[in-house]
Amino acid sequence: MQREVLPHVPDAWVNTTIRDEKDGEVGKVGYEINFNRYFYVYKPPRPPHVIAEEIREMEKRFLELMKGVVE
Repeated sequence: MQREVLPHVPDAWVNTTIRDEKDGEVGKVGYEINFNRYFYVYKPPRPPHVIAEEIREMEKRFLELMKGVVE
């Protein structure tokens, strides 16, 4: 908990009143944590004209590299 959870979610806590039916220990065996809910940060896509310009630049670089292979 200290090493793997709290650095990312400082206000996380363990509910010690919930115990597993199988082993009687704190927490539930097989409990699933939705990491996207806590750690995913949405980054909006770049504008289409920026992406198109990057593709054109990559195509130019590709053609330059291919000239060295074909010759």
